Amino acid sequence: MAEQKKTIELEYMLNTPPVILFNRLSSPSGLSEWFADSVVAEGKVYTFTWSGIEEKAEQILRKENKVIRFQWLDEDEGNPWFEFQIIVDELTGDVALVVVDHVDPDEENDSIDLWNKQIEVLKRGLGSL
Repeated sequence: MAEQKKTIELEYMLNTPPVILFNRLSSPSGLSEWFADSVVAEGKVYTFTWSGIEEKAEQILRKENKVIRFQWLDEDEGNPWFEFQIIVDELTGDVALVVVDHVDPDEENDSIDLWNKQIEVLKRGLGSL
């Protein structure tokens, strides 16, 4: 039986307008700037490539400038998904990116480290450091 995935939520403050951030989270060109070596979309199916290894995910939820969710297509473990949420503080206008992912419990720290590194690349690309 496959091990139960653990849901993690990571929040990052980004100094960028939601519309620009959403483009980096939802478009193949935006995602290839920080998330994967290359990203190709055919309809709602995105092919992410890292070091020559391809992974496919389907975009299963999209709310413009708010949230985008991808579900992995090649997982045997119940097709876990990952999601990017953009939250704007109504009082301050601060923009937060919340990453929701499902990880193996014994890989939680590695997954968090990886997300932290990826988001640093995203921040650099946005000029948001």
